[in-house]
This record gives sequence, structure tokens and C-alpha cells, in this order.
Amino acid sequence: MRVTTKGRYALLAVTNLALWAKESPKPIKKIAAEEQVSPEFLEQILHKLRKANLVRSVRGPGGGFQLAAAPSEISVRDVFEAVGEGFWLAPCTTEEEKNCERIDTCLVHDMWLEATEFVKDYFGRMTLQRIMESNSEKLYRKLTSGEDVDMQSAFGS
Repeated sequence: MRVTTKGRYALLAVTNLALWAKESPKPIKKIAAEEQVSPEFLEQILHKLRKANLVRSVRGPGGGFQLAAAPSEISVRDVFEAVGEGFWLAPCTTEEEKNCERIDTCLVHDMWLEATEFVKDYFGRMTLQRIMESNSEKLYRKLTSGEDVDMQSAFGS
């Protein structure tokens, strides 16, 4: 499995939003600046995340983006699937390629399927909340760097 730039940036965006105060949306330019991402590319990514109901947008002055659910309810798998990341580890494990002519005699096909399911399951269990809880030192550094971080939402307290 290879996570593309789109997948990595999507994960950066939602973890950034998970740290932002729940009361107000965060402007896309602020997210882009903090994560050092192109605002135009980030806008495309956030649009996909919005369509998947992982984030919501607010228009107008004071508008921006915020998570549509608690960090404990959003998994890395949700984020990756929203932006079109595939979980396949070998071509024969994708929906398009399951018609491989060697599938009936291939000794490693089932192993690839099992490994693919393992990866999907891992990312399905890895929530934004879990990411934040396992990175308390990095959260502290973000706090002391001057970024607006809502520690209560960051640690789920």
C-alpha cells in the first residue's frame, strides 16, 4: 500500500481540525499555513471530506471547516476512503483485478487478501482521538508554538 500525497494531506487536515476549538470553524488558509500545504489542493481534499460527512463547512465571515463528528468517531480508514486511497497491497486484491487468471492456482493470493484486510482493519481502528492521545509531547509542542489548540478536544476530556 502506498499512501499518496492526497491521503497524507487529508490526514494532516483532519488532525489539525481535531485540535481546533469545537466552537468555531477554521479557515482553510490557516490550516494550509500550519500544515504547509497548498490551499488550492487542500480545498479539493476538504471538499471530498465534506462529501463523506467527515468535515462540515461554514460560509461567510468567521467561516471555515470543522470536524463533523468527534475525533473518537473518525478513523484513518474513513479519511483515506473519503479521498480515494486504496488499501490493496497487490494488484490482485483490488476490486478491478479480482479476475486474475492465476487466482485459482496462485499460492500467495490468499496471503495478499489477508494482509490487505489486516491493513484495512488497522486503519479502521486508528481514530483521530487515538492519534492525539499517543502524541501528547507533539501536542504540547504545537501548543507552545503559538497554534490555537483545544487541549480538551485533543485529549477527549
